[in-house]
Amino acid sequence: MIRTAREIAEYAGAQLEGDAAAQISGVASPESAGPEDLIYVDTARHWERAAESRARCVLLPPGLELAGRTILRTVQPKLAFAKVAAWLLPPQAIAIGIHPSAIIASTARLGDGVAVGPYAVIEDEVEIGDGTQIGAQCFVGRGAHIGERCRLYPRVTLYAGARLGKNVMVHSGAVIGSDGFGYVFGEGKHWKFPQIGRVEIGDEVEIGSNATIDRGALDTTRIGAGTKIDNLVQIAHNVQVGEHSIIAAQTGISGSSRIGKQVVIGGQVGIADGCHIRDGAIVGAQAGIPTGKTIPAGETVWGTPARPLVKFKEQYAWFARLPELVDRLKKLEQQRG
Repeated sequence: MIRTAREIAEYAGAQLEGDAAAQISGVASPESAGPEDLIYVDTARHWERAAESRARCVLLPPGLELAGRTILRTVQPKLAFAKVAAWLLPPQAIAIGIHPSAIIASTARLGDGVAVGPYAVIEDEVEIGDGTQIGAQCFVGRGAHIGERCRLYPRVTLYAGARLGKNVMVHSGAVIGSDGFGYVFGEGKHWKFPQIGRVEIGDEVEIGSNATIDRGALDTTRIGAGTKIDNLVQIAHNVQVGEHSIIAAQTGISGSSRIGKQVVIGGQVGIADGCHIRDGAIVGAQAGIPTGKTIPAGETVWGTPARPLVKFKEQYAWFARLPELVDRLKKLEQQRG
């Protein structure tokens, strides 16, 4: 798709400075951009990269200048860049039409424009909203519900009864609705606790490759609207995740934990059962949160066990000095004879 600088400025809500007729056909980094690519600079430290770029059009914040370029002025260049990129370069189709090898139950209800790829299986009483695309070899279990304009990449598995809202994107290998890890020990063995709840995924959620989200044991596992889940994340039964949170790769969240709204969880974080991460909290990479612990709203924590970032830095500084302190202690002991 080719747009003019004026059209891009109007779409992004940016102020145009320069050639309104300049053509833009793509987006790129400053180093790889061609003349018709749009680039962005959000801080002065990236100014030199843009100055050396071949791109003729650049998104800039107030206070930065770039001679000889068409400038789209906005207070959030990176956000504007992301929105323009989605407009200029819509994602390619996952499937087109209904492939003849797809197996679709007679009681399944597919909305207008639904596409289903090769060897996908859609069981009885499934409902799929208008414009949704189901990739090759996906499995959609009995009674599952998928909202409008969702995108399921190849080999996604939805267990029976799973529910997805609108505009949900699920990447390859993800499994939604599998049994939670719940057992009761007695009479010399582990008895499986009922895993008969379900999973509800809100609108605009994105779920990464090989992520797993377990159904509730007796209730429902919920992922709030706008939340983004990275690859290889495990979310256990009965977990509640609020709206617009971010969960990075290889994080594990144990059963019945609650994650608030706009929470940021770094990579490889371990959250034990029954924890509560309140709204706006930030959990640093590889942090460990013990059973039942509450992280206050807006607080940043790090380390294992997780503690406020200021305290962690102070303790870590002393930890780094341990060899030096041990040497000093040994010398003092020798002096005492």
